[in-house]
Amino acid sequence: MVVLQGKSVFRDICVGPLFFYRRSQKSVLRRPIVDKKSEIERYRHAREEAAAQLQRLYEETVTTAGSANASIFEIHKMMLDDAEYVNSVENMINAQGMNPEYAVYLTGQNFFRMFVSMEDDYMRQRAEDVKDISSRLIDILTGESLKNDELPREASIIVADDLMPSETVRIPGEKVLGFVMRKGSVNSHTAILARSMGIPALVEVGDGLLEEYDGLNAAVDGYGEKIYINPDGKTLSSIRERKQQSDRHRIALGELKGKDNVTLDGRRIRLFANIGSLEDADKAKANDAGGIGLLRSELLYLGRDSEPDEETQYEFYKAVLEKFEGHDVVIRTLDIGADKQVPYLGLEKEENPAMGLRAVRLCLRRPELLKTQLRALYRAGVYGRLNIMYPMITSESELIGLKEIQREVISGLESEGADFARQVPVGIMIETPAAAIISDRLAAHVDFFSVGTNDLTQYTLAMDRQNRELSGFMDTHHEAVLRLIETAARNAHRAGIWIGICGELAADETLTGSFISMGIDELSVAPSMILPIRRRIRELNLEKQDGK
Repeated sequence: MVVLQGKSVFRDICVGPLFFYRRSQKSVLRRPIVDKKSEIERYRHAREEAAAQLQRLYEETVTTAGSANASIFEIHKMMLDDAEYVNSVENMINAQGMNPEYAVYLTGQNFFRMFVSMEDDYMRQRAEDVKDISSRLIDILTGESLKNDELPREASIIVADDLMPSETVRIPGEKVLGFVMRKGSVNSHTAILARSMGIPALVEVGDGLLEEYDGLNAAVDGYGEKIYINPDGKTLSSIRERKQQSDRHRIALGELKGKDNVTLDGRRIRLFANIGSLEDADKAKANDAGGIGLLRSELLYLGRDSEPDEETQYEFYKAVLEKFEGHDVVIRTLDIGADKQVPYLGLEKEENPAMGLRAVRLCLRRPELLKTQLRALYRAGVYGRLNIMYPMITSESELIGLKEIQREVISGLESEGADFARQVPVGIMIETPAAAIISDRLAAHVDFFSVGTNDLTQYTLAMDRQNRELSGFMDTHHEAVLRLIETAARNAHRAGIWIGICGELAADETLTGSFISMGIDELSVAPSMILPIRRRIRELNLEKQDGK
């Protein structure tokens, strides 16, 4: 038996044969060309075919895994049309007489190295994407296609160094028991898809995962973050018992649907969901969320080649509000910047984008973006209990500027005789130390606070949360972070407004009791964490814990 350690992406257990995904070896050679013009045309036709394939992949992935996961293929379409990429390929054909396959190969290699060398984590992730689109173009140009023997014949644990997005969705879902990656990351497309599908997955397992293990029986333990290859009878029996316990636990959680979020000593808290798409909204309803505590509206802006117009946004917000009729829905305004970039906005490259022109700073600099969004929000607000939330607030002056834009939008809607919601609660995210420290003053301007613990932690500890090298130093339970949350909670209640937490710490069961004791009124978590946190709340006796 061989035991290897990795990092868990989704905590569950699976047992089955290993299937090593092998890419077909592409031998791209330079060859002389006769007619440069016809070769340019051949490349352009390949781009058109690639765009059509990506559109089909997008539509298939929306159906199987939701629009948030499918958006990667829209990003690929944008990269396919990137002017620098296209010019590089066509210049190599024209100026150097290269065949298109080799020009695409070289361009892909050059762009891959450029992206890998970038400091920004989001941009580094694009390295694999440019490799993916280049591989797709080469396949089309050479007439190669996926061979049947590259896919598993039975349900298997899929093993690879890492999988490109298009490779992940090529594998039929019914053939995937789990994913195990030698490299990869918890933020890779494969990892995101595994979480979405509820499939156990490990990344960063390392080179000990040898190809000679192909076909052997294995067990993936997402809880212990291990893979057991050719497990002995005792280990296999133990793993299967844990799997049965996990299944029983999941059934027991299902029985909590419809139950109150109240501690044994009678303290009640609202339990909401964080979402980014209509598919997420469906999952939130299925898991009995009491409302939406964070709708990440920026996902509407990602994976596109232009800003979503007012009608597009209006229809989306309306659909979410209708799904949660009678329940609060908190929609965060555009939070673009830092690790979420959109090329069509033409933002300049920043040395430290996490502290740069992002979120409300961008909206105050370019108010037309916010005005379009607010018009859509206020119009959609008639279909439910809309709450608007501004991210990355650091000062009262920012709130004053935002309220002036609000007044302009409302005045415009009134003059048009539009149907819109007139009484919409407005809140802010507490995700900077500045906002927490002056939360007593900010509370006078808003109806609620919601703590974004991800950014609050990184700014308080002065650590880039995208930097993997700092993962061992990033103490999410740091006393300074907890004190800032407690300060904001105290000031919110003094001002008579409610406060929630929508960052990752909201789903940390070891802190649930502490948050309730601080006076946190609402926790907003991933849909899959609603029932586990409900169970934790219902187990707590804070009077006994506090020694009362």
